[in-house]
Amino acid sequence: MAAPLLQIRDLHKAYVLDGVTIQALRGIDLTIADGEFVAIMGPSGSGKSTLMYILGCLDVADAGSYRLHDQDVTHLDADQLAALRNHEVGFVFQNFNLLPRTSALENVETPLIYAGVAKAERRRRAREALQRMGLGDRLQHLPNQLSGGQAQRVAIARALVTQPSLLLADEPTGNVDTTTSAEIMQLLDTLNREDGLSIVLITHEKDVAAHAGRRLFLRDGLLEAQA
Repeated sequence: MAAPLLQIRDLHKAYVLDGVTIQALRGIDLTIADGEFVAIMGPSGSGKSTLMYILGCLDVADAGSYRLHDQDVTHLDADQLAALRNHEVGFVFQNFNLLPRTSALENVETPLIYAGVAKAERRRRAREALQRMGLGDRLQHLPNQLSGGQAQRVAIARALVTQPSLLLADEPTGNVDTTTSAEIMQLLDTLNREDGLSIVLITHEKDVAAHAGRRLFLRDGLLEAQA
């Protein structure tokens, strides 16, 4: 069995909204092996996004533990979390989150700027990432000059350019048509199967979740079932 990529134990997270405390996560235990493809499903408000933000070091838990590559993430400060996030985690979002006035190539370069990579090297790596996504002829296009599928492939290239160990995808097919959705999922399948990339996918769609090797179901902040 592959070594664990991440382990969380008894994870709790609460928010206060309009004076009301909302228990987003109420004691989650989860281990994901290196190279796994896992889908997280559940109704709105079940805690899916909260869990993803914690896994991606964008948020921290109130209680419990989280280890990523056997590093204890739980008590890292903001700068340490940012450094870990930049090196270990890639993000793909439903709305692409591309910089609107910036070319595809420059969008993909952005994480490498934060990582301190020299200009020539980051330009080379960004170009290679886009070429792998089939976008070698779209390097200078702005996001509004791209189709939804092309924009999402730019976002995937940006997520991969730092060579992360974990890809977090939050409803990555939510803003594209059925055909493009199938193409994006085929791409994620290839990244997992051929590159061994670990993927955690959040989705409401059963056919999208079916691509994962394991499906987790959250309800009311609890891990209800696995399949």
